[in-house]
Amino acid sequence: MDGKKLVICQSNANSELLQKKYTEAGYEAIVNPLGDWTGGTDVDTGATNRKLGSDLGHSVTGGGIHGKDLSKADVSINIYAFLKAQTEGKTVELSCAIGDSMVDGKPYAEIVKVAQDYIRQIGGFEKLAEWGLY
Repeated sequence: MDGKKLVICQSNANSELLQKKYTEAGYEAIVNPLGDWTGGTDVDTGATNRKLGSDLGHSVTGGGIHGKDLSKADVSINIYAFLKAQTEGKTVELSCAIGDSMVDGKPYAEIVKVAQDYIRQIGGFEKLAEWGLY
């Protein structure tokens, strides 16, 4: 959300109804910019991948970190947000949509580099998957 602009990526939802609802509420709404998709809780909450929210700074996101590389935003952006929150000493809220090339005013590649450096510092991706950010 950027002021009155919303980018909504929502699975299992009627894009037209969402578009209408948020436009009527005064927002410039872009719903599922890459097209409708399915997924969400039906496919994104396997028992072995439910740890992400607690391990990555109480984030609100989908999926899990096991078997994912840093090109996945729910890994790299959460690491970046966690580190930024530690530096600033306050909660950090970031959001992105599929296909975004910039997050928090930075190129996504820079976000991935920050996450890579952190993972190397803690002893590798296996340590992140084992212990999370805490």
